[in-house]
Amino acid sequence: MSLFLTGTDTGVGKTFVAVELLRLLRDAGIRAVGMKPICCGDRADVRRLLAAGAEDATIEELNPIWLQSPVAPSVAAQIERIEIDIEKIQHRFTILSQRFEIVLVEGVGGWLVPIAPNFFVSDLAKRLNLPIAIVTENRLGCLNHVLLTCESIRSCGFACAGIILNRADAAGDLAQSTNEGELRRLLPETILIPIAETGIQPPAKWAQLFAQNWRNAAVFRKLTQL
Repeated sequence: MSLFLTGTDTGVGKTFVAVELLRLLRDAGIRAVGMKPICCGDRADVRRLLAAGAEDATIEELNPIWLQSPVAPSVAAQIERIEIDIEKIQHRFTILSQRFEIVLVEGVGGWLVPIAPNFFVSDLAKRLNLPIAIVTENRLGCLNHVLLTCESIRSCGFACAGIILNRADAAGDLAQSTNEGELRRLLPETILIPIAETGIQPPAKWAQLFAQNWRNAAVFRKLTQL
């Protein structure tokens, strides 16, 4: 089984989280790979995913749609005069899913970033039919962004597999020192995984992302045994 990582915004650490999780999965003996279906701008994030995942994958497999304009996919596609092929993305994901135990799919930007006319990141997640985990950065505004993203995910008919609070140990201001506690109070039924700026987190904590789905039982067991 695989997982879709969405963000509350761009630059919140989705790739950082995906890389840390890929390394952990590999340490547990799990064949895992990271996929970034759509990349806008340079391909630095895709290269990081490629380096962290299973070795028998290519950058084209992990990133079937590369738009060189650093803007939203719908805008980049207009600028570059191309049509984003959703079927191509789904086909590549299916092939990767057949070859690897886990495919971590990293969305582009946040949950409602437009990919094409009337087609958003949320619609891509629906097409791939994966559990959704939210990545957010511990900073002012994070509470509002997490709550709005959770509400939108639920309105799309998905359950949130978990919230990953990036840079949870940052204590530069009052918001950073209180965000984790407030998220736990506001979303008591949702798994919250705080990770330090170093990315260090006990494997059992990460395992919770896979605990709610019986198809992930083997992954959960291997992670908790590390």
